[in-house]
Amino acid sequence: MTYLLLAIAILTEVTATLFLKASNGWENTNYGTTSIIFYAISGIVFAFVLKHMGVAVAYAIWSGMGIALVSITSVIIFKQSFDIYALVGILLIVCGTILITSKSSMVFQ
Repeated sequence: MTYLLLAIAILTEVTATLFLKASNGWENTNYGTTSIIFYAISGIVFAFVLKHMGVAVAYAIWSGMGIALVSITSVIIFKQSFDIYALVGILLIVCGTILITSKSSMVFQ
């Protein structure tokens, strides 16, 4: 259940970030406001995750997967450029996240 909540926190944070980009510097206030709502949901759900998971590991997974997902979706949605360095960096983030979740004794409190 903790990993499901963590996935929800990650997805809502990524959604918030994409809406923030779509707001175009708050020129579109509907997207900006939606972004704030999704950030709030993400923070609330992440707080529940922290009841059962160590903060260092939870934050590493949350931020790492958030970076990877925002990078990938920004290429698809916003047609931003993607080079080999970004690809290698994202692969390292994903590998690190897998390593932490599968091998670290710090995951659960």
